[in-house]
Amino acid sequence: MIDTLAVVGATGAVGRSVLDQILQRKLPHGRLRLLASARSAGQVVTFGDQQITVELMEPSAFDGVDVVIASTPDEVSAEFAPWAVERGAIVVDESGYWRMDPKVPLIIPEVNASAIDNHQGIIASPNCSTTQMVVALAPLHNAARIKRVVVSTYQATSGAGLAGEAELMHSTRGSLDGSAPAAKTFQYPIAFNLIPQIGSEKHEGYTSEEMKMVYETRKIFGDDSIDVCPTCVRVPVAIGHSESILVETEKPLSVEQARELFANADGVTLIDDLAGRQYPMPVDSAGKDDVFVGRVRKDLSSPNGIAFWCVSDNLRKGAATNAVQIAELLAKKMASVA
Repeated sequence: MIDTLAVVGATGAVGRSVLDQILQRKLPHGRLRLLASARSAGQVVTFGDQQITVELMEPSAFDGVDVVIASTPDEVSAEFAPWAVERGAIVVDESGYWRMDPKVPLIIPEVNASAIDNHQGIIASPNCSTTQMVVALAPLHNAARIKRVVVSTYQATSGAGLAGEAELMHSTRGSLDGSAPAAKTFQYPIAFNLIPQIGSEKHEGYTSEEMKMVYETRKIFGDDSIDVCPTCVRVPVAIGHSESILVETEKPLSVEQARELFANADGVTLIDDLAGRQYPMPVDSAGKDDVFVGRVRKDLSSPNGIAFWCVSDNLRKGAATNAVQIAELLAKKMASVA
């Protein structure tokens, strides 16, 4: 049981999903407080049958708080997380700021829940594109050890927040009626388009989003020898990231073995019937918590390769659900020592 739970960033796209997940998953907690910057403080947010006023996020706001679930920009997390930890709270953080800090565990509960024991007040939740990929990779890694991953992502506009969702709608309407509004959130108009850049230029032609997938995958698996070659693309889909993944393993896996591993994996749903036109699509994943896998097939170019297609709701398992699942682990630990 979490006596006092705080949600930071509750008025954003992921924050709203966090509140939905707290309700749906019945996260055991007592008092719920919503904290935000001065721009959002004072807003009233509906939570079940409650109307909760958003409070100003300042150091004293974390007094008496046990667990914080936060979805904020990196620079905001860098400032507030130490305030919360100094006052005895545990922060479950969804920003990118703390993920690669060696003192901060990077957690996907289905994959490395035991790493939570190493926290020093802050626990990081991975990037949305990394999370769904690693959930799908975990059963293959546990069975045959992954050596190399080649992944191309097709990422929904909601990954850029409420502004990204709104821009998809505006851009699409404008393209259809001839008004063609200028791009604001994205580098170019997103309607009927693909943009092969998510994040800033970072390393030898790779973007920050792509390098997150490299570093975070290695950290979660605890294996720096895993090679990851990512390409991240923004697509005109509102909700649901898709990924085309090619994985090479140390031990060979047959397609039948891979399908069985996916079918039995925690948090994975296998939908794989090409003849019957059954495979995961973003429209079907929206509002669901699982990672959906399909199009499982042997790599024609490598004896130890398996290729597959992977889809997940980026606001749910890619963000809010994963954070709330981490909070559930904390609630169980708190109950066991009460």
